[in-house]
Amino acid sequence: MKKFSIVILMLLSSISVYSQILTPVLWDSEVKQADGDTIALVMHASIEENWHLYTQDIPDGGPIPTTFTFENPNNDFELIGETTESESHISFDKIFEMELGYFDISATFTQKIKLLNKDLSAINVLVDFQSCDDEKCIFESAEMTFQLMATDGDSGTTGSMNRGIEITAEDLEKSAALIIPLKGLEKYETEDAEQKSFLTIFLLGFIGGLIALLTPCVFPMIPLTVSFFTKGAGSKKAGMRNAVLYGLFIFGIYVLLSLPFHLLDSLDPEILNNISTNVTLNVLFFVIFIAFAFSFFGYYEITLPQSWSAKMDDKANSIGGVIGIFFMALTLAIVSFSCTGPILGSLLGGSLSSDGGAMQLTMGMGGFGLALALPFALFALFPNWLNTLPKSGGWLNTVKVVLGFIELALAFKFLSNADLVEHWGLLKREVFIGIWVLCALGLALYLFGFIRFPHDGPKNKKKPVGNIIVGLASIAFFLYLLPGLSNSPYANLKLLSGFPPPMFYSLYDKGDMGITGHKDFYDGLEEAKATGKPIMIDFTGWACVNCRKMEEQVWTRDDIAKVINEDYILVSLYVDDRKKLVDDERFNFLKPTGGTKRIKTVGDKWATFQTVNFENNSQPYYILIDSDYNLLNKPLGYTPDADEYLLWLQEGVANFK
Repeated sequence: MKKFSIVILMLLSSISVYSQILTPVLWDSEVKQADGDTIALVMHASIEENWHLYTQDIPDGGPIPTTFTFENPNNDFELIGETTESESHISFDKIFEMELGYFDISATFTQKIKLLNKDLSAINVLVDFQSCDDEKCIFESAEMTFQLMATDGDSGTTGSMNRGIEITAEDLEKSAALIIPLKGLEKYETEDAEQKSFLTIFLLGFIGGLIALLTPCVFPMIPLTVSFFTKGAGSKKAGMRNAVLYGLFIFGIYVLLSLPFHLLDSLDPEILNNISTNVTLNVLFFVIFIAFAFSFFGYYEITLPQSWSAKMDDKANSIGGVIGIFFMALTLAIVSFSCTGPILGSLLGGSLSSDGGAMQLTMGMGGFGLALALPFALFALFPNWLNTLPKSGGWLNTVKVVLGFIELALAFKFLSNADLVEHWGLLKREVFIGIWVLCALGLALYLFGFIRFPHDGPKNKKKPVGNIIVGLASIAFFLYLLPGLSNSPYANLKLLSGFPPPMFYSLYDKGDMGITGHKDFYDGLEEAKATGKPIMIDFTGWACVNCRKMEEQVWTRDDIAKVINEDYILVSLYVDDRKKLVDDERFNFLKPTGGTKRIKTVGDKWATFQTVNFENNSQPYYILIDSDYNLLNKPLGYTPDADEYLLWLQEGVANFK
C-alpha cells in the first residue's frame, strides 16, 4: 500500500509535466546479425528541426559528446572496435565558437559485439548526449535495452527503450523525494518568444521603410504619384481606389522579394544558419555595406539597370488597369533602389545573422513595404494632407549622408562575425566600439558643418533644427559609447546587446564576478530556512555557453550581483555534471510516462529535478521560490537584457516580502 501511495503521489505531482518538456532527440534501436557470434547494436537518433546532436569526438571546452555505455557486469560479451557513426557535418558553431562535428535530422551509431554467453537475453546501453539550438542546450541520458532473440534473416528485433529495469521500494521512495510540492507554476504562462521576435523585426522593418520615405529617391514621388491617381482617374473615387491599390502592390512586391529565401530554407533548414556564420559571405556583406555607405555619402550612385525601369514604365503605360498599376509599383521599387537598397540590405543581413531565418526576413520586408505604401494610400484618401508635406531640398541629401554613417557602422558587424569565427583578433570588443565612436563623432561633425560631402549644397550659417537635434543625439551616443572602451563596470553598454562582440572577446582580462552559491538544492533549502531568504535556482551546465554569458555579462553588474548575494540563497545546479553519485545515492527514477531513468550522476539528478518539478529542460533557466516551495514569479530563461533581469529579481524579492 505504501508503494502504491508513493506512485500515485508521483503521478499526481507530475501530471502534464512532460507536455512542455523539450525532446529534440528521440532514440530507437535495432539488433543486426553479423558473422557467427558477432552481432551489431544499432542506435538511431531522430533530431528535431533546428537542433544539433553532437558527435562522439568533441574538442575540450566544447559541448558534451555523445557517449555510449554498454553494461556488461558478467562479461557476457566483448566490444569489437569502437562505436561507429554516420556521416556528420563539420562547421563553426557560433554557440561554442569552435569547429564541431554535429548531426541534424538523424544519426546512426553502430557497435559490433561478440557474444561470449549464448544464453544472454538482453543488453542494456546508456547514451549520454547534449543537443543544442541557437539559444539553449539540453543535457540528457537515454536507456536502450536490446532484446537478443532468434530471428529469420540478417536483421534482429528492434530494441526497446527503458525496459527491463527493476524498480524497488527504495527507488520509489527516492523518486518521490526528488519531487518537491511546488506551488504556483500554473499561474505563469509561457511567453511565445518567436511571435515577439517576429513582431520586433516587423516593427524594425516598418521603421526602415519610414526612413526610406525621407530619401531623395522616394519622397518627391509621393505628391507626384498621388496627384496622378487623384486627378488622372475618371473620378475621385476611382483615383482613390487606384492609389490604394498602388500601395497594396508596393507592399506585396517587397514581401515577394523574401520568398526565394523560404525556398532555400525548405531545401535545407540549416542553410540560413550556415550563411550567418559563413566567413566569406560575412566579409562580402561587409564590403557591400561599405560600398552602400560611400554611395550614400555621394561619391557614386548604385542603381539597377535603367533599362529595367524603362521597360516597367512602358508596361505600365501600355497595359493600364490593375496590371498597369502593378507595373507602376514595380517601377517605383526599381527606381528607388539606390536609396532603399542599403536599408533592405540591412534587413537581409540582419535576418541571415539571426535565428529567425526566412520568416523573419519576410516580416521585416513586410514592415518595410507597409511603411512605403501607407503614404500613397493615406494621401490619396486625404489629399489636403499633401499641403502639409515639407518641400524637397538639401535636407533629403542630409538624410542620405546620415544613413551612410549608419551603414558604415553596421558594416563592421559583419566583419566582426567573420572575425569571431576565424579568431583573427582584429575586432575585439573595444576595437569594434572604437570604430562606432568614430562613426558617431563623424556624424556629429557632419551635421554641424565641419565635414562636407560631394552632393552637399552651399554652406549655411544657420543650421537646420533637424541637424541640431540629430547632431546632439550623435554626441550623446558618442558619450554613451566611450565607457565601452574601458575595463570598468560601465563597459557593458546594455542598449547595444548583440551588436558588439561579447564581453569575453576583449582586450582586457575581465576577471571573476564574485558570486558564489550552493551546488545542491537541499543544502540551499536548509540555509534558506535558517536565514529566512528566498532561493534562486540556477539550472546551468558546464558546457552551456549562454549560461556563461549570463554570468559574465549580466550577473557582473553591481546592482544585480548585490541582489543575488544579499537577497537570495543562490543554488546552481549543473545538469551536465558527470560526477558519479556514491552507490547509496544512485537509483532508478520512475517516470510518469511509465519509463525509467537511471540516476547515476550529479547531472542526472538535477536534470530530472528540473524537468519533473518545473516543466522545462533547457539551460540557462532561473527559478525564484521560498523555502515553502511557493513560486515567487515567472521562471526566466536566457535574458541578456540586464535591466529586465534586475526587474525580475526585484519582483521576486517584493513578492517574497
